[in-house]
Amino acid sequence: MSRRRFYAEPRMISGSTVDLSPEETHHLVRVLRMKAGDEAFIFDGCGFEYRCRLASLSGDNARLEIIETLGGEVESPVRITLAQALAKGEKFDFIVQKATELGVSAILPLVTDRADVKLDEGGARKRIERWRRVSLEAVKQSGRRRLVEISAPLTLEEFFDAFGADPGPKLVFSERGGGPLAGALGGAGRMASVAAVIGPEGGWSDGELELLGARAASIITLGPRVLRTETAAIAAITLLQHALGDLSN
Repeated sequence: MSRRRFYAEPRMISGSTVDLSPEETHHLVRVLRMKAGDEAFIFDGCGFEYRCRLASLSGDNARLEIIETLGGEVESPVRITLAQALAKGEKFDFIVQKATELGVSAILPLVTDRADVKLDEGGARKRIERWRRVSLEAVKQSGRRRLVEISAPLTLEEFFDAFGADPGPKLVFSERGGGPLAGALGGAGRMASVAAVIGPEGGWSDGELELLGARAASIITLGPRVLRTETAAIAAITLLQHALGDLSN
């Protein structure tokens, strides 16, 4: 049987007890039909996980007793930021889900010249909430213990302004030119952070490529075939995890 995992904010964990939110309690009671004495696993989104026993149910609140704190590292040793051009509906949901499973630390939606998605402030807020729910479910499924940071959409220039001080390389994956990933990494071995920048279905515009050149980004190719944006995201993250993270073990 797979682990029955639930998320609790650190403030909901006190001493040897954990209180679940109404949403998580609903899933525990109405979906999984758990009863007092049943075992569950609780993670706090900050790296800790606990094996627990359901102690009591009261209304929309479930209280659990901590049996033990789990050890072992399940997060990637490299912080991967996925800066991903916006894509329609379920396509971006899919990218969020798979990127979370593959171990990224942060996802930054990008507003690009050729993206076929435009969001106003209200629409962006609803999308961010949805993406965070999708990511949380993927965290539960994959056994991760840290939540993925998902920001409000940024332009390409805003992304470089925000991450200019980060020492990790900014790798822009493009169907127009570019060199191999191994050359950009230069046999660096372990590094603390890296950003993978993925363009829209229509590709990068000439203006965006000029901006990328001015910001000294490394342009990377994923081969001679034109990939869908969601395929490019998965391929890029997998290659980075193999080269720098925990997929090489």
